[in-house]
Amino acid sequence: MPLFMDVHHMEGGVAVGDVAQAHMADLQEQAQHGVSYLKYWVNEEQGRIFCLVDAPDADAANTVHREAHGLVADEIYQVSEGS
Repeated sequence: MPLFMDVHHMEGGVAVGDVAQAHMADLQEQAQHGVSYLKYWVNEEQGRIFCLVDAPDADAANTVHREAHGLVADEIYQVSEGS
């Protein structure tokens, strides 16, 4: 399955606890769309969230975000894993 990295730009910053709650909502929704959210990273001050996800396509990954909590990615890139 393709691997994607998505990027969220949150105006005014973001709290890591809020991102953890959104991630938990993604985990509850993901199976319905054949998606697996693997990890996320947060830059609280700059309001940036990065999500790593196995998904059939970018639309499926964004659908999980939309249905779980409404915070869709501003950017999404197909990536390859390296060491």
